[in-house]
Amino acid sequence: MIPDARVVAVAGEAIIDLVADEPGGPYLALPGGSPANVAVGLARLGVSTRMIARIGEDPFGRTLRAHLVRNGVDTGAVVPAAEPSSVALVHHEENGAPSYDLRLAGTADWQWTPEELTRVPLGDVAALHVGSLAMVLPPGAEMLADLARRARETATVSYDPNCRPDVMERLPDARSRIESLLRTADIVKISDADLEWLQPGVSPRRFAADLVEGTPGVSVVIVTLGAEGALVTAPNLPPLHLPAYPVEVVDTVGAGDSYMSTVLAGLYERGLLGADRRPALRSAPASVISEVCAEAARASAITCGRRGADPPTRAELAASPVT
Repeated sequence: MIPDARVVAVAGEAIIDLVADEPGGPYLALPGGSPANVAVGLARLGVSTRMIARIGEDPFGRTLRAHLVRNGVDTGAVVPAAEPSSVALVHHEENGAPSYDLRLAGTADWQWTPEELTRVPLGDVAALHVGSLAMVLPPGAEMLADLARRARETATVSYDPNCRPDVMERLPDARSRIESLLRTADIVKISDADLEWLQPGVSPRRFAADLVEGTPGVSVVIVTLGAEGALVTAPNLPPLHLPAYPVEVVDTVGAGDSYMSTVLAGLYERGLLGADRRPALRSAPASVISEVCAEAARASAITCGRRGADPPTRAELAASPVT
């Protein structure tokens, strides 16, 4: 049993993924959206988790809400939205990587009002995770960024840009919003593909070093490298290159979200989340950070071994062999 009585909150989108197994084949509707995936992953690992989102009341919205509730996520901070749900058509390239055709115009996830977010409870939040499209799409992006800045007073803030270039390239301020959030967060996770879009030509090692050395508040930076593992950097540690966990890949959808949720769960159960724990997080030894990220690599591999964003439970993670 994880001892911390506080919750980990996740703010962002919940999207229906319409997944086609083959060109021209039927679509299967699966709950998704990077932040919602992180929330489900946390709850399955035994962390008290609260979702902060706007979810429509249409059939897809009811599916999304039921998915969160079924997995033990607290939906008390979910706003019932009049707008329809966001939808992503998901296809797989020849190399197995997913491609997304996103249908987002006028949908529920981005229409935050200041009044809605003012009512969001933060007093019992040990950490707030934010990420992906909700942090760059107007009109709600700036309000969610304000929520993250407000949360820093009492909570750890984590951020995964989870870039979607097809959408973000059309937003003139997307990169500047992401750069600002990178410097708001205590914990940053970014994939090498996202980094290449955000800062073309900058190596993972250079990016991580610049962020840790140039931003006093940043405590941990993780750059995931796919099959090559992950590069982990912290203020008092040399860069750690940690291996990936071997798996026969079925689907990479949600793998990064499982990694993120497991990092947060690992830090949570070790008492390293919360504004009052910042000094402990910044001075955490390499053995602790490596152990947490090894657990995250195992969780990501489990997710890659099955269809869709399907993060492991605590029992599944514990049962996976350590290599």
